[in-house]
Amino acid sequence: MGRFTRGFSGRGQKERDLRLPPGQYDTGDRWPVLTAEVTPRVDTATWSFTVDGLVAKPATWSWDEIHALPASTFAGDIHCVTTWSKLGVNFGGVSIDTLLGAAGVQPSATHVLARSSTGYTTNLPLADVTGDKAWVAWEYEGKPLPVEHGGPARLLVPHLYFWKSAKWVSGLQLLDHDEPGFWERNGYHDRGDPWLEQRYQGD
Repeated sequence: MGRFTRGFSGRGQKERDLRLPPGQYDTGDRWPVLTAEVTPRVDTATWSFTVDGLVAKPATWSWDEIHALPASTFAGDIHCVTTWSKLGVNFGGVSIDTLLGAAGVQPSATHVLARSSTGYTTNLPLADVTGDKAWVAWEYEGKPLPVEHGGPARLLVPHLYFWKSAKWVSGLQLLDHDEPGFWERNGYHDRGDPWLEQRYQGD
């Protein structure tokens, strides 16, 4: 049997540990598949993304139209409320800032309700999806986003627990109030900050 020697993990492992929020573990190469509904098969020929609600001009993009917008990427870590974290991931898509800028957010808007083609919804403060914090992502590690992970496109809000990054996303509704989504109505925290361990209502 090999012997574990003191300091074997080295500086790199310590740096990885510092990137893990409380109660999380590094899933390594695995990306667990968790979903609240049956996985849909969304055809990019009919896919669309809509921003509506408290905006100056509701806007809808087809698959080709959204790909024609300025591309944006995210490189960093993601964290699931079920305690796994995946470090050093790369996503490609378009920034939510770009989409909201095209629609024109009204001053009274404070929250967004993200919706998916499955009927799933999740709520987020407007401040959590603006300022280069959120994306509509359709690439993972330079390849099309797998359907089991939300492909062809998902919401990506990496600084919050991953249930906020709605799979198979189809739009955002701008609101002047907080409107709980699927998991929030079933006991999950309204915001879901992994560094504060905001897993459930009352945390």
